[in-house]
Amino acid sequence: MTLSSARPQPRSRSVVAPTATIEDGARVGPGVQVWDQAVVRAGAQVGADTILGRGVYVGPGARLGERCKVQNQALVYEPAVLGDGVFIGPAVVLTNDTYPRAVTPDGRRKGAEDWEAVGVTIEEGASIGARAVCVAPVRIGRWASVGAGSVVTRDVADHALVVGTPARRVGWVGRSGVPLVSDTRDRWICPVSGEVYEEIDGRLEEAR
Repeated sequence: MTLSSARPQPRSRSVVAPTATIEDGARVGPGVQVWDQAVVRAGAQVGADTILGRGVYVGPGARLGERCKVQNQALVYEPAVLGDGVFIGPAVVLTNDTYPRAVTPDGRRKGAEDWEAVGVTIEEGASIGARAVCVAPVRIGRWASVGAGSVVTRDVADHALVVGTPARRVGWVGRSGVPLVSDTRDRWICPVSGEVYEEIDGRLEEAR
């Protein structure tokens, strides 16, 4: 089951705080909540029923799916892509510059034409813990979890639980977000839902 195939729920009402900024040209879906001092730049897309907390920044060209939660002071720089149901914790940073510099080698201040933005991709249902930094370009897989304060410098597999600097896998998680428990060498069970997974060549897949 995916988020897109889940039972439809009634839309919550849209809320845009008086101090929030949604620029002309931004696309914001129904039921979105945008709280104090959040900024959604022109060209950004925010899916239905997504919540943007206080002080969140969504850059031009960033794309957020439906039913995401982006907590206070998180920075989502373009061209980041978030799937449906993604959780972004407080003060998370999704970077977009591989080799950041304020000036060119000859000392001229860099402009938009002097660099190429690269993005972070976060797949359906994944969670990024508070104050984590995802260094573009990286992909965070479906239903993965990144521990608070981690620095992600390479791709994260579906269902992986990663922590540290640089982030490394320390376990697996299911849709509930709770670490899975191994019953045999290659089988993993969610203690909340009872879902069973199999580890195959370093990947986790639902048992058939």
